Amino acid sequence: MSHDLDWRRDGPGWPHADRSRFVQAGGLHCHVQTWPGATRSSGCCLLLHGTGASTHSWRDLAPLLAAHTTVVAVDLPGHAFTGMPPGGAGSPQLGLSGMARALGALLQALDTPAPDLLVGHSAGAAVAIRMALDGHARPGRIVGLNAAVLPLGGLAGQWFSPAAKLMAALPLVPQLFAWRARDPTVLARLLEGTGSRLDATGQALYQRLVSSPAHARGALAMMANWDLPRLAADLPRLAVRLDLVVGERDHTVPPSHAPRILAALPPGSRGRLSLLPDLGHLAHEEDPLSVSALILPDPDA
Repeated sequence: MSHDLDWRRDGPGWPHADRSRFVQAGGLHCHVQTWPGATRSSGCCLLLHGTGASTHSWRDLAPLLAAHTTVVAVDLPGHAFTGMPPGGAGSPQLGLSGMARALGALLQALDTPAPDLLVGHSAGAAVAIRMALDGHARPGRIVGLNAAVLPLGGLAGQWFSPAAKLMAALPLVPQLFAWRARDPTVLARLLEGTGSRLDATGQALYQRLVSSPAHARGALAMMANWDLPRLAADLPRLAVRLDLVVGERDHTVPPSHAPRILAALPPGSRGRLSLLPDLGHLAHEEDPLSVSALILPDPDA
């Protein structure tokens, strides 16, 4: 039988559990991890994971960044140890705008400096851009790691959201998914589909995540409420520099999306495109040192 994640049981073995705390903000019970900077003037970096992940995905990258700045990582709504918002799978807080608003409320509740750098992986990059567009954060720079910002093309794009809506609405689907995901071969296929090769620790952590029905429900609900066409249409309004880091082996988000994203931005916001050969969708977990070098210090500062 699959069990939901529980901090009392699972927290002590979670990466950087000593950095964890829970904050009530925006109607959510949020799991947050913080690495304080040397001084309050050293700035702050907010890390936003992608769909189906959690703060665990920053386990090796966050300490590298923390040598330069305050670092804040959060489990997105419905993911890992952050609870689902009121209204469950149909809550507007699971859409892009609602999630950006909820994270803005969380930032207001924290005792850390306002983030001047947003780093988002996959769908987390879309959240970071939405936060900047809607005024819920005022960073000087955004870094997207294998950013899932443009709508998928073809039949996948047409069926993605309707299929997720259907699965999120069926109460037994998350339990069934979590039950199947307990099989190591199922997880192996999921990770293989990212183009990344994770070590045993990374694989074990994802196994614990995908075996949680509540986490599966949150990931499905996030996909069901996503609105990438609107975000893509708003990219010409982004007034923040956006740098993109792309693993050339990414099998989840086509690497060809990155130049299209930068081309849609106003000239002053078009940052650097960095390609990482032989790394996949989870490049920041495969090679955190190389990714950290592209984030801090800013190569064009």
